[in-house]
Amino acid sequence: MSGAGTGTADIAELLRARIRDIPDYPQPGIVFKDITPLLADGPAFAATVAEMAVGHADVDKVAGIEARGFILAAPVAYALNAGFVPVRKQGKLPAATYAQSYALEYGTATLEVHTDAFAPGERVLIVDDVLATGGTAAATAELVRRCGATLDGIVVLLELDFLQGRAKLPELPVRALLTV
Repeated sequence: MSGAGTGTADIAELLRARIRDIPDYPQPGIVFKDITPLLADGPAFAATVAEMAVGHADVDKVAGIEARGFILAAPVAYALNAGFVPVRKQGKLPAATYAQSYALEYGTATLEVHTDAFAPGERVLIVDDVLATGGTAAATAELVRRCGATLDGIVVLLELDFLQGRAKLPELPVRALLTV
């Protein structure tokens, strides 16, 4: 599944057809990007996972960001024959953790990863569903570094370009399958 992929134009069209907009959810003025039609279409989901894996054959671990990132990261890890590491909201992991806080529009949030999730020198790919403001991706990248691992890159299903999330990730290769 980690071959050449379906091509940027093909995968973008596939995603446009299977990600629906839900206006005013979860609050007025927000347009929620619903990926459940994509997930329900087996061939489309498989093509998406394969495309996310392209170019990362040498990674040791795939880090998935809670919660929809888990849905994508676990099969990407499987496709790459790599381990899967959940990056969770604070207080959800049972063993010793590293924590990293990041700014939200109103306040802060904290992500955690087990202190033994990544070995020093391991190559890690971060996978998530959406790159918005970049805060969660930047926090996850910092957690990977604190474990002594090396970042291979970040792959997201969808990038909300108008929120300029890449600006918080200047030193990292970021690839979005679809940018809106």
